Amino acid sequence: MSENVTLIAEKRDRVGKGTSRALRREGRTPAVIYGDKKDPVSISLETKELVKVLNTGSFLSTIYTVQVGKDKHNVLPRDLQLHPVKDTPVHVDFLRVSAKSQIAVMVPVTFLNEDACKGLVRGGVLNVVRHEVELMVPAGNIPETIEIDLSAFDIGDSVHISNFTLPKGTEPTITDRDFTVATIAAPSGGAGDAADEGEGEEEAGEE
Repeated sequence: MSENVTLIAEKRDRVGKGTSRALRREGRTPAVIYGDKKDPVSISLETKELVKVLNTGSFLSTIYTVQVGKDKHNVLPRDLQLHPVKDTPVHVDFLRVSAKSQIAVMVPVTFLNEDACKGLVRGGVLNVVRHEVELMVPAGNIPETIEIDLSAFDIGDSVHISNFTLPKGTEPTITDRDFTVATIAAPSGGAGDAADEGEGEEEAGEE
């Protein structure tokens, strides 16, 4: 596991809407660290630095080290509130974690070898049901993505979570069914079938 990105924070002695508004005017975002059977700590982060990590696109599934004075907390962002108009962060909740903690995170799905997929080559369409899958994972080993090779899938096939090889110690939060992640749908208008029929007619003509 690579070293966590460190976010420098300041402790907040006062909380409340008025204090939070004042912090935002100063270019800081209020936040709180909680969990691990310890008292919550109210903090603030420099908004510019927070926006930088938000722009990575994986903020809610990344472990960070938040440094508050001499204290360091390994945390996972659990809730992010954005301004309804400006789309800037207004508050963040951080959960304390350890390398052994099991946590639920949304992990993106990556589809490999689409150009070699039987169904797509025949004119089928990849219908993605879930672009992300919620997984229970070790906090010290959160996968960036889970991958599936589409080469062997044909029109009418479904890609289920059981088709994925998940990292060790990782499992879906949904355990009561083998849910669908994607399907290879027939082309609209039956273009694939029409093409097959056309080939058959050509073969018959040649005979």
